[in-house]
Amino acid sequence: MASSYSAKEEDGHRAGAPGPGGNANRGKKPDNTAFKQQRLPAWQPILTAGTVLPAFFIIGLIFIPIGIGLFVTSNNIKEFEIDYTGTDLSSPCFNCSQSYNWNSSMPCRCTLPFSLEQPFESNVFMYYGLSNFYQNHRRYVKSRDDSQLNGDLSSLKDPSKECEPYRTNENKPIAPCGAIANSMFNDTLELFYLDPNGTRTQIPLMKKGIAWWTDKHVKFRNPGGSNANLTAVFQVTTKPVNWRKPVYELDSDPENNGFINEDFIVWMRTAALPTFRKLYRIIQKKNNMTPTLPRGNYTLEVTYNYPVRSFEGRKRVILSTISWMGGKNPFLGIAYITVGSVCFFLGVVLLFIHHKYGNRNNSSDIPN
Repeated sequence: MASSYSAKEEDGHRAGAPGPGGNANRGKKPDNTAFKQQRLPAWQPILTAGTVLPAFFIIGLIFIPIGIGLFVTSNNIKEFEIDYTGTDLSSPCFNCSQSYNWNSSMPCRCTLPFSLEQPFESNVFMYYGLSNFYQNHRRYVKSRDDSQLNGDLSSLKDPSKECEPYRTNENKPIAPCGAIANSMFNDTLELFYLDPNGTRTQIPLMKKGIAWWTDKHVKFRNPGGSNANLTAVFQVTTKPVNWRKPVYELDSDPENNGFINEDFIVWMRTAALPTFRKLYRIIQKKNNMTPTLPRGNYTLEVTYNYPVRSFEGRKRVILSTISWMGGKNPFLGIAYITVGSVCFFLGVVLLFIHHKYGNRNNSSDIPN
């Protein structure tokens, strides 16, 4: 009887009948489908000399000319830089950098003469540059209220807590609040051309059109609309701690005042690196007959308002032209040339190896 029962139990397990461990064994078996049984058609690339070598040569022949074109274009961009930090005794701005006082009502002025050896054609872009200024610090980047900058009246009266410790001052909300706005660059730069006959001509600098269109028309708006009386709207607020004047007095032009002031908008777009430049003004070309900035002598008049000694920074002014690829940046051309050269070199090396060793019979006879 025992042997008969064991045989029946074994037949039951084989037939899928319930028993000890029967359901578990049956549940582990995958369904008989093409997906679960891995019978789906697949494409397996096989890397051969006939496919790899042409790819290396094609990449090299494409990248190297592109890199040369980018590098030559970047080198054709004219750029002139003036450091006016004033740390050297011989610098005209030395006294301003040493005797700067936030509470002084009389700003310090200094004049820096320079000369251009080559004329600047087309439009000239005037930048200010700062070094050792970490706008990419996490707390610094977060210290702003985008709702307030977008014209929200409730955020104007009650700024975000992210703006601390520049959220309120003297029991009034700060507008614009935050560390970014509080540290806004406020040097005034003026450019003059010295004619050979001795006359001094001021170069017109355009202060509009320097900000991104999306920032000017989407991200930044004045509270109360474009026709609002900014003096009345901002009456319930106070200026940032380090500002000399409130936000509604940044410009006499109502289309460039308040939160939509383009100098303010440019500063609020934080830089990724500690050494950066930001667009300050545009010098437009008047006609096609004369260069925008002719060869000759110039003077840069600086109203020294922005201190950099506390963080050991440096200040500079950059005059630059642009091309179809933007400003002067040789890195992109060098990167293309390097990648193309490496690919072409690897192609030559692999072609030599394939030509020398590729025809050998690597299969060995297996003895019986």
